[in-house]
Amino acid sequence: MIQLYLLSILCNGLSGYVLFTGSENDSGTESFPRLPINSPSFFLILGIISIVTGVLKLLSPTLDGILILGDLFPAAGGVIAGLMLIFGIYRQNTAVNEGELERLGKNLLTFRKPIGIGLLIIALVHFLFPKALFL
Repeated sequence: MIQLYLLSILCNGLSGYVLFTGSENDSGTESFPRLPINSPSFFLILGIISIVTGVLKLLSPTLDGILILGDLFPAAGGVIAGLMLIFGIYRQNTAVNEGELERLGKNLLTFRKPIGIGLLIIALVHFLFPKALFL
């Protein structure tokens, strides 16, 4: 489905940009970059759309590809990016300081920049080679 292919590329590219340009402070107050649309609701919607697109990409491969394996990296990247964006908003808007969830969030958001670069690369390669296996 071409529409899902385009949405996957846009979500992965935009999520990669947001994660790559975000700051690295642990407080979570200014963890997202300055964009023309700089509101937590924008990042929340982007995260939800990325997760939904990632799950749908697993179920329907691009251009008669192999089911499930054909779009594995863009789908997994979209789900991971969506979870990171949603958790960043959750962490920014709540006063959770201890516990397993906060420790998991610190560990996950520590790798924000490498994951952002990976998402940008996945989006570019997926745009250039739509029928490649695992891309």
